[in-house]
Amino acid sequence: MTRDLYGLEITASRPETVQAINDFIHGFLSYQPKAAGIVVAADADPENALVNAYAALLWMFLENPDAPEKAHPYLKRAEAASGANPRERKVVQAVGHWVSGDVPALITCCDQITDRWPRDLAMLKLAQYHLFNQGDAAEMLRIALKSLPAAEDIAYIHGMIAFGYEQCHLLDRAEAAARRAMELRPDEPWAHHALAHVMLTEGRIAEGARFMESVAETWAGLNSFMRSHNWWHLTLFYLSQGRHDDVRRAYDQHIWGLEKDYSQDQIGAVSLLARMEFAGVDVGDRWDDVADHVAARGLDTVSPFLTLQYLYALCCTGRPEAKEMLAAIEARAKDSAAHDHAAWAEVALPAARGIVAHAEKDWDEAIQQMGMALPRMAECGGSHAQRDLFEQIHIDALIRGGRTSAAQQVLEMRRANDPDSVPLNLMLGEVYDHSGLPDLAAEARARAERTQARV
Repeated sequence: MTRDLYGLEITASRPETVQAINDFIHGFLSYQPKAAGIVVAADADPENALVNAYAALLWMFLENPDAPEKAHPYLKRAEAASGANPRERKVVQAVGHWVSGDVPALITCCDQITDRWPRDLAMLKLAQYHLFNQGDAAEMLRIALKSLPAAEDIAYIHGMIAFGYEQCHLLDRAEAAARRAMELRPDEPWAHHALAHVMLTEGRIAEGARFMESVAETWAGLNSFMRSHNWWHLTLFYLSQGRHDDVRRAYDQHIWGLEKDYSQDQIGAVSLLARMEFAGVDVGDRWDDVADHVAARGLDTVSPFLTLQYLYALCCTGRPEAKEMLAAIEARAKDSAAHDHAAWAEVALPAARGIVAHAEKDWDEAIQQMGMALPRMAECGGSHAQRDLFEQIHIDALIRGGRTSAAQQVLEMRRANDPDSVPLNLMLGEVYDHSGLPDLAAEARARAERTQARV
């Protein structure tokens, strides 16, 4: 009997296939590039179900419209393979649901797999990925917690639990789970990521910057998403501290340029450049290269969360493709048969119109449309920290549209969680000036200056 690295029975007989399966599972959980070797292994062993199912899964993570076509040959091999055990057949079924676009069935299948085989962390991770994309934080947490105690010894489950807790706003438990993961593996990047979320949410800005800097060396060999995304989180701390040179350096060295064609790298760059501009950082000509690569995606409406950020890049650089992307979003929103119809029609569409209006300096329209979308943005996917981009677009429209009273309310609520934020205090200084409250404006600016002096 052959078993994988977590003790689950597999039917692979070729040593190279077994190694590729283990590399895929571990690479998938730890964000290491070795996961990509599964495609070569599947080509070398076309009659093994699991290795081909995993290869199809890897292709789906391209997150572009061509992914199902690339995954399909591997899925067909997996479905045709004989001798697969019950768990492997369920894995093939789960991947098939994703390739066919039936995400609810995929999540159900992953739930069934992890009920019976709680150490199948690859299927648990797959389920969390899709639950995250539809904003179901409670289910993200539930499906991770049921792996205990069976997978208690595996660091990566504690990282997944930590992120589930954090997305449910259970921050103390999130931190405890992240630190448990780091006890088992100090280099667990998803635990670092979860802890960064906790510290950002709690306004522990200086501590968060120090912590992420202390573990940053461990991200060097990770895939482009995890390396760039953890640096993205570190850069949010730098932004709050007004460390503009560090922000630009991190962007140039660690965030943009790793895998310029990959969806997650692109939206990381888009959202950071937007935040940099809102915070008063000079971004130079950095938008142009990002927008070039986004435009090359064509009319990509695989994910509302991703598509909205593609649209922002096209709009803010004045690309003609922006109008076509908006039309594609409108068409996608009319597909009432899709499982994510409500997210597209009731959330993404008004957000898209708000983004276009913001780019056109139609502040009233931007405020109205973004205001409609914001309460339900979680349905489009993304984390609290990532979705804050849309909050910042709305705030910028409020300030530039002269809605100083509304802007003051939003900014002061944000300052309660990050009282020393340089960009927040500078924005409040501007708002209080326009509101005829010079003493409060001076106080806010002085607070920003004190923060910058400390770093």
